[in-house]
Amino acid sequence: MKPIDTIDRVLLIDDQAIVGEAVRRMIAAQMTALGGACEYRSVQDPQQAIAAAMEFKPTVILQDIEMPGLNGLELLPLYRAHEQLCDVPVIMLTGKEDPAVKADAFARGASDYLVKLPHPVELIARIRHHSRGFRMQLERNAAFEALRASEAHMKAEINRAAAYVRSLLDPPLDGHVHADWRFVPCEALGGDVFGYHWIDEHHLAAYVLDVSGHGVGPALMGVSAMNLIRSGSLEPDQLIDPTRVLLALNAAFPMMRHDGMYFTIWYGVYDRRTRELAWAGGGHPPSMLLRGGDLIKLDSTTYMIGVSDEYEAPTMRMTIEANDRLYLFSDGVFELHLLGGGIWGLENLESFLRAHPAEGILDAVVNETTRVMLEGRGISATDIPAAAMTAAWDDDFSLIELRFN
Repeated sequence: MKPIDTIDRVLLIDDQAIVGEAVRRMIAAQMTALGGACEYRSVQDPQQAIAAAMEFKPTVILQDIEMPGLNGLELLPLYRAHEQLCDVPVIMLTGKEDPAVKADAFARGASDYLVKLPHPVELIARIRHHSRGFRMQLERNAAFEALRASEAHMKAEINRAAAYVRSLLDPPLDGHVHADWRFVPCEALGGDVFGYHWIDEHHLAAYVLDVSGHGVGPALMGVSAMNLIRSGSLEPDQLIDPTRVLLALNAAFPMMRHDGMYFTIWYGVYDRRTRELAWAGGGHPPSMLLRGGDLIKLDSTTYMIGVSDEYEAPTMRMTIEANDRLYLFSDGVFELHLLGGGIWGLENLESFLRAHPAEGILDAVVNETTRVMLEGRGISATDIPAAAMTAAWDDDFSLIELRFN
């Protein structure tokens, strides 16, 4: 951040040369007596006030009211409308002690009002007071600008990280099982990752996990866990067994060695020969299986990954029927704050999935949850379509659909 000049710089706008000289002597005498530095300039032509201020860069402007061509009251709004002069304090220095004129001056943007010529001690005290306030404002503005630049840089880095996470997600899948997804990263970057892949020609793995917290750390941990699942670090016989996968993840990511972070996960394996779905969940919201008009919850079977060395992860099993639809999701899909308090919740998500036709369901859920989220922030129904274009989510939104042929 560029250092702020500490020298008081006084610009006088007064058409009388004798006043300009008198003020110069008052300032010089006081600065000699009190110590300190002050630069001074006077301008007699009010038409040159803006140009002189731009060149001299005063910390305070002393200004007469009654001047030919352009009076001091008319100059005030010109300063306040100028990008580089709008914050410079202006002290009206005039021979009139008129309350109505004072009120008008303050209404137009004056910072102070003195009847000339004031006592030198008072004049210097006001110059120093307003100059100090102006420098403090410059320092605040510089700090805010530095903060804005830092936030913009951080946001750009977070967006890059979010784009990287998105690039790692699996593309839509067709064949024996159709798979697709929708992902909306939150403003602060969360820890959601998910995926699906054929372990071998018979077994399809599908999973979603959510690391605690927000930021680059949780995102990196999520990517690391995803890579462990799909990179070949685990043997195929491990990957087809949800219990062994969760045990391996719990051993690899103890929260004591990962800055206190843990994650939830739902991991399932579909065997297309037997049509059996095996799954285990570690503290994650249930996946939902839609079969006709019925909805079956596939609950987690144990607690979160990384919180304890002693860990058991039972595997549950069920038979998949033709045209079943399985939905995996993170809590960002349903933990949406309502305007009157509370959250939208799993029950509303269940009802929406039941009621909506299969075609276009992913986009329909995104649109509905976006509406709920924005209404919860007090945005009116008429403004929601425009607000939805730039809506920032509080948590990652991850929704995966598997359709079994």
